[in-house]
Amino acid sequence: MENLSLAVRSALSNYATFSGRDSRPAYWWWALSIFLLMLGLGVLDAFVVAPLLGIDGTGENPSQPLSFLASLALILPNVAVGARRLHDIGRSGWWLLLGLIPLVGFLVLLYFFTRPSDPGDNAFGPRPHWPPQG
Repeated sequence: MENLSLAVRSALSNYATFSGRDSRPAYWWWALSIFLLMLGLGVLDAFVVAPLLGIDGTGENPSQPLSFLASLALILPNVAVGARRLHDIGRSGWWLLLGLIPLVGFLVLLYFFTRPSDPGDNAFGPRPHWPPQG
């Protein structure tokens, strides 16, 4: 649980910082926290918010206002964490644009995000430590 909170604090404190590097554990703990947040908000939207608004929250096209607002709020930190993770393996953050290619882009980015960190320093900065040193 401590790693999860460290990843969230690190990502949100560097909300729009696209320079530097993020380690593989930092990226995946952040991804897990976003997954859990969106899962919780989806359930909350479906069974609490939607009935209060008088709409079907579990139908074919459910309305999920909380999930939508959270997604909007977290676009920038998600892109920033992804760019810093790519920097950690020696690639430019522009490689994130591969995500716009259906399926293939996702698979290539997944491969990149699972690669180990470059040992030592690279063009994007010193090697990050996980958990962050204090």
